[in-house]
Amino acid sequence: MAAKNATKKKLPQEAKSPTPPPPRPVSVEERTAALEARLLRTDAAFQATYRHRLDMSWIYHDSALEGVVYTESELATALDPNGTAVALESGMQPVCEEIRRHRKALDFIRTQAGERQEPISVDFIRELYLILHPEEGDAKSVRYRKDIPQHRLYFHEYAAPDKIATKVRAVSDWINDPETKKSKSPMRLASRAHYDLLRVFPFPHDSGKVARLLLNLLLLRAGLPPAIIHMSERQRYYEALKGSSATMNSIVHDAIDNNLKSIEKLLDAYEARHG
Repeated sequence: MAAKNATKKKLPQEAKSPTPPPPRPVSVEERTAALEARLLRTDAAFQATYRHRLDMSWIYHDSALEGVVYTESELATALDPNGTAVALESGMQPVCEEIRRHRKALDFIRTQAGERQEPISVDFIRELYLILHPEEGDAKSVRYRKDIPQHRLYFHEYAAPDKIATKVRAVSDWINDPETKKSKSPMRLASRAHYDLLRVFPFPHDSGKVARLLLNLLLLRAGLPPAIIHMSERQRYYEALKGSSATMNSIVHDAIDNNLKSIEKLLDAYEARHG
């Protein structure tokens, strides 16, 4: 008997469920807000220690970019409310005063970031400088530098002294221009403002610190964490000032990311200990 050709019936293919889209990347602003919420759930002692060490790290690395390296003892004494007597007895008073003025400037930009966001005026930029150098007078009388400094760290071109006032005004106008805010992300705006001001190099002392205070004020206003540029990035930082603002933006982005990773690590350890 001839074998019958078996007719194979095709079974309907199982309907494949669509591949879910990848999760939306968490923005830096969202990541920052989530970490701040986690921090607020920690106990008061942890928060106080964290914020104290943040200031120590911030001042240490920001000053080290300028070639000034403080010891842990100097920072601890200066930032201790009861450290005045120790500073006087040890001869550390001038150093401690520098550190305290720097911390006062950090407190100032944090306060300003939480208040009504007034335009960044030329007088405001001068005020940042005067917190670091109160002996220079007031916002109306403070003088810009009068020469071309032979700086041992910064090697980019500076504005000529007779052009400084005009160029500082241009930085202020650019920050406040509505078109700037429309076309630039908050991080790019802050990075560019810092880059432009530092290439003017307006003050006889601490133009770098002033430019980074401006950078971090603008970041904090936008709900971003501060960009604390590590001293190990000094060479890359100086090279960026001779190059494009895009490179500086990359440095700022990396500094923020490293800051967030550091906070995440601390909070993970805290939460593991406290269940």
